[in-house]
Amino acid sequence: MLKRFLAGWLGLALLVVCSLAGAEPAHYKIVTGPERGTYIQIGNDLSKWVAPPAGIDLEVVASKGSAENVQRMRYEPGVKLALVQSDVYQAFIDMANTGNPDAGTTIRPLRLIMPLYDEEINVVVRADSPLKTLADIKDKTISVGLLGSGTAQSATTLYRLMFGQPIPEQNVVHLSNEDALAALIVKKIDVAIIVVGQPANLFTSMKPDLLSQLRLLPADPNAPETNRAKQTYFPTTIRESSYPGWLKEDVPGLTVKAFLVTYDYGLRDTVSNLNHFADSLCANFDNLQEHGHPKWKQVKLELPTLVRGWKYYGPVEKHLRACLANRSAAVNAAVSQPAPKPHMPCSEEERMLLLCK
Repeated sequence: MLKRFLAGWLGLALLVVCSLAGAEPAHYKIVTGPERGTYIQIGNDLSKWVAPPAGIDLEVVASKGSAENVQRMRYEPGVKLALVQSDVYQAFIDMANTGNPDAGTTIRPLRLIMPLYDEEINVVVRADSPLKTLADIKDKTISVGLLGSGTAQSATTLYRLMFGQPIPEQNVVHLSNEDALAALIVKKIDVAIIVVGQPANLFTSMKPDLLSQLRLLPADPNAPETNRAKQTYFPTTIRESSYPGWLKEDVPGLTVKAFLVTYDYGLRDTVSNLNHFADSLCANFDNLQEHGHPKWKQVKLELPTLVRGWKYYGPVEKHLRACLANRSAAVNAAVSQPAPKPHMPCSEEERMLLLCK
């Protein structure tokens, strides 16, 4: 019964978005992350399952990561959507609140569409490294990711929270994820911090003989450094099942939230197209969870209360909340339906009155 109710409502939503199929599509871009990261796969899923029914030709653009995405979302023509880590978004807001005019100009017109999923902070060392836990990385040579990447923001914020000081300048190396792993293997650095959602192509596509030379540092839940990091980040588990050819057991770690971001657009056509995108996102959410990257299974179709300084994009928020209300109504209606009576054999009297079917 519940499936019939949901199918009926989703059918109506699909009729709306599919009515756009004959129109010339709007050409938009979404900025994501590195080629072998999770963000670009999430962008590909949105481009495949959500954008076409909304009448949008969505180009998926690789980038260094979240900080670059914020800048491109704000200033690059055609970029209408971006994937951004929560700590990067908050860092822009914090800097704007301290009086930095460039940070304020960049972040204040940006708006959230919805939260997505948690990205794991992978702290990688050589297999023969003497380091045992995350708390041991102090004063080590660390690749924090490329400038402009979300990884760089997360790595530097994480270190500052854990140890009460920035990474010493002489210990900071800015390498891509791939180059950082290569530098680890040849002992040019001690630690590579890589923020990516599991399972990540970066690790799953790596040659086994190279991957066997690396391991993940666990975050000791009882360490004071881990507790200080929890001011911004959240405990998680990097699962052995995500990397069965590499990990021998689950590894406790830390995570950061990913958000789908847009701009506070006011042009009628853009507002209309993004509204259609929201309707299609709702109508095709089950497809994303079934056919998209495994991270979609962690995404909840909900709009939680935001912290101060964060705002949803009003028109899309209205459409998504209407979607949520319709889905909730469908669930409630299905639950309220009386259960069918169990089949009972016909009595002689019922047969006489032709009441048996």
